[in-house]
Amino acid sequence: MIRSILFAFLLIIPIAEIVVFLTVGSVIGVLPTIAIIILTAVLGAILLKRQGLSAFARLQADASAGRVPAAAIGQAITVAIAGILLLTPGFITDTVGFLLFIPAVRSWLWKQIAGSVRIHGAGTGGPGADAGGPAGHPYRPGKPQVIDLEATEVKPDPSTPWRNDA
Repeated sequence: MIRSILFAFLLIIPIAEIVVFLTVGSVIGVLPTIAIIILTAVLGAILLKRQGLSAFARLQADASAGRVPAAAIGQAITVAIAGILLLTPGFITDTVGFLLFIPAVRSWLWKQIAGSVRIHGAGTGGPGADAGGPAGHPYRPGKPQVIDLEATEVKPDPSTPWRNDA
């Protein structure tokens, strides 16, 4: 299903871009059309640098404050996609790219998809840990789960290269 949707986008978007190129080129001329495409690519690079650095700073601030930087990651990914769309020649991709650089549009988009995104903290026991940690225990930074075993409870593997028999 996803592959067929992706295939359709990869087929439909270039065809639509060609149609828009031909339409705009016939109205304003070839050189102005090319100039607009180059100008939007330059503007996209400038916006990507400025807003990309800002998104990275938010991501670092959230991480250093001990918060899961989910919204900052979403914002950074959206800014990166916007930059790629603006660097791609085309009026449709430029329009979508410029829209994604608007913070209100990014926030709205994040609210639309945030309900379907699931965040797991590092070291939380993997995908089976629903409450954020192993066996349903909440994730607590700085308090790792400790498993204490006696030497009699563990049998070493004789084939391991890490044996210390020397």
